[in-house]
Amino acid sequence: MSDGTLELVKVTKRYGETVAVDAVDLRVPAGTYCCFLGPSGCGKSSTLRMIAGHEIASSGDILLGHGNITNLPPSKRGTAMMFQNYALFPHLTVRDNIAFSLKMRGQDKAARYAKAASVMELVDLGPFADRMPAQLSGGQQQRVALARALVTDPGILLLDEPLSALDPFLRLRVRTELKRLQRELGISFLHVTHGQDEAMALADLVVIMKDGKIEQSGTPQDVFHRPRTAFVARFMGGHNVVTLEGQPLTVRADRIRLGQGGEATRTLSGEVRGVEYQGASVTLVIATQRAGEITAVIPEELYFAAAAELGDTRTIHWARQDEVVLSASA
Repeated sequence: MSDGTLELVKVTKRYGETVAVDAVDLRVPAGTYCCFLGPSGCGKSSTLRMIAGHEIASSGDILLGHGNITNLPPSKRGTAMMFQNYALFPHLTVRDNIAFSLKMRGQDKAARYAKAASVMELVDLGPFADRMPAQLSGGQQQRVALARALVTDPGILLLDEPLSALDPFLRLRVRTELKRLQRELGISFLHVTHGQDEAMALADLVVIMKDGKIEQSGTPQDVFHRPRTAFVARFMGGHNVVTLEGQPLTVRADRIRLGQGGEATRTLSGEVRGVEYQGASVTLVIATQRAGEITAVIPEELYFAAAAELGDTRTIHWARQDEVVLSASA
């Protein structure tokens, strides 16, 4: 397991007649921040739990480095999992919560406390070593859970929706901390989320799942700028999915402008059905005959140069080079 590369080969999980994960193939290079993204029930958490060993794969192989870990118990896999609800022991101090897994491995008190102290330093928990979980804020409790996962020096850290319980301000701060830690430690983080903004902010590799399968994987830029299917375009947000000239395609809302376009553009007209001021931009919804409702995100200064009212008929255009043709299965 020397290089930390993770490979899933035709990994499948069945619960009775239900297929939760369907023959998934994936390669995550060592040192990658990978986000699994998708709606509830798409198979992302089941995939993570199979990698951790908390669920057993019905078929297929899970390879970490040069070893096959498919049937190993969680403690022998070289992975560690941070749970969504933190699962801290309420009767143990921060130090003892973090050192608990080392105690279970038989390490003496001095050694496990020394290791716990180094991990607490990494996540800024040093001053809280003797506190109980109930004396900590939600963000501090999360850092304890993170430190407890890191104390065993895993080859891969698995995070199941770790930011979902945090308020928006703290979520942004912890996001920055997670990215810093991943870079400092140099190990892969596999992070399950249903928030595309979270995945875009953190990931080197985004894996979008639907109905137990991988719908698309790639860098955040690839997935956002070149979605393969209508599902990916809609799930990532900021895209219009339309059929024109018999072809399904997508165009980003922020590429659409008011007014008549030139030869290299596509021009449509329709009724203004929605106007929302967003500060730096204004979002318009235009009901067109040829392509249905189109959402346009117009920079504030451009919009107010020719403001639109509900019920107005307006012309919009976009460059044809900004269109992305979707796969036939979209």
